Amino acid sequence: MSDGQSILLTGGSGYVGSHTYVALVQAGFKPYILDNFSNSKKNVVERLERITGLPVPWHEGDTRDVSLLQEIIVKNDIAAVMHFAGFKSVSESVANPLKYFDNNLAGMIGLFKAMENSACRTLVFSSSATVYGDPIEIPITEKSPKNFLNPYGYTKIVCEEMLASLSVSNTQWRNGVLRYFNPVGAHPSGLIGEDPSGPPNNLMPYLAQVAVGKLPILNIYGNDYPTPDGTGVRDYIHVQDLAEAHVAALKTLFKTGSGFTVNIGTGRGYSVMDVVYEFEIACGKSIPYQFVERRSGDIAVCYADATLAKNLLNWNAKLSLTDMCIDSWRWQSNDFS
Repeated sequence: MSDGQSILLTGGSGYVGSHTYVALVQAGFKPYILDNFSNSKKNVVERLERITGLPVPWHEGDTRDVSLLQEIIVKNDIAAVMHFAGFKSVSESVANPLKYFDNNLAGMIGLFKAMENSACRTLVFSSSATVYGDPIEIPITEKSPKNFLNPYGYTKIVCEEMLASLSVSNTQWRNGVLRYFNPVGAHPSGLIGEDPSGPPNNLMPYLAQVAVGKLPILNIYGNDYPTPDGTGVRDYIHVQDLAEAHVAALKTLFKTGSGFTVNIGTGRGYSVMDVVYEFEIACGKSIPYQFVERRSGDIAVCYADATLAKNLLNWNAKLSLTDMCIDSWRWQSNDFS
């Protein structure tokens, strides 16, 4: 039972945050959004109101603003925080590591300070499969060694270590660490989806923008990987399934009072070309593409063993690659940009 508890979503108007907002409302929670809108748009709030049929409480601000965070947590009797406010582009982090250290690390420290000062010590953290680096075993389990290949992955590892240290220093901290694999798709209403501020860094939004004519051609980074068709293989998970995983994680933290770290994926890998072919079916047209050099920091194969999430959270992914492509195309076709 949620008992109408108030939950703060940092970065809550972003891609994963906005979908999780809807899932929390549907589960009976009262979510609040904090966002600096550096990688999202304010009109997402209006669309969330259309989906939920309820006013959306939101604040414009930054997790590095400790006093603002404390005020929001205390004023709204926040019972837990979901932290979505990290930057997430591998390639951008390689080109501009300081930007990632500042936002992902300093922003996390600001959040910790505000939560500690406000005695709000329940947190669901958006981590990433990038913490595994180039995995030595497939599928990847939570016990697989951690290693970073880029500054983005480094920030996620550091954040996880900071959370572990907090839990040692104060046993009242309850932290759920969710290591996402590759979120794609959009809400079935077509009202919210992935909407990057600049050129897309991830496959699905890039593919969708090529399909709708915003971009001329899809660049596929590498076709010489040791995979069946030479393109990279990833565990793509529908953002709706990912949102439900956050609700399940929150309920588990409240129920058990114990922290955890789990992989959130489907347990199946699809190549870039698998996604291209499926998206062509969804949009009913051919997608122009070209192979270019590999990107720095990319790996060949990455997919999850999601057994622990099933056993611990009673959660598993339900939506298919077909669903992911159909919902992505619906969202892109609405053209809210």
